[in-house]
Amino acid sequence: MNALLRTAALIDALNEKIGHIACWLVLIACVISASNAMLRYGFNISSNAWLEIQWYLFGGMVMLGAASTLKTNQHVRVDVLYSRYSDRTRLWVDLLGGLLFLLPMVAMIGWLSWPMFLNAYTIGETSSNAGGLLRWPVKLLVPLGFLLLALQGVSEIIKRAAALGGRTSLDADYERPLQ
Repeated sequence: MNALLRTAALIDALNEKIGHIACWLVLIACVISASNAMLRYGFNISSNAWLEIQWYLFGGMVMLGAASTLKTNQHVRVDVLYSRYSDRTRLWVDLLGGLLFLLPMVAMIGWLSWPMFLNAYTIGETSSNAGGLLRWPVKLLVPLGFLLLALQGVSEIIKRAAALGGRTSLDADYERPLQ
């Protein structure tokens, strides 16, 4: 179990670093968006590439940030019952949910998205918009994002199993949304 916990710590560190990159993409997208608007409305200068890079950055934020969101327990869940469960029950729900739902879905989506990327890369797919960008880099984000999410899912399963077995303590607190 100690080797598995070390592996989980490595996965956590990787996804934390990539999560920081996803955060920086937010700032970059905002700067590009503001610059694009200023150039377009102030100087009548524009390009579809500026709009597309914003979409690509948004894709990077989501796909690269999803694993970090799972790591920090900030992902969306239906909390009608979850918030009322004991910490131990939450650990079981997270463990079984990871094994039965998360890992199979991310594996399937990641596997099915790989040919989409590979085809775009092979043919050098570009946007049909004038001045558009290559499409394969953004399409690579899909299998990459789901790979990172799968790795984080494995890490979360390891940590929950260790906590249930008394091998480590895990903060199973859940902050219910304030809506």
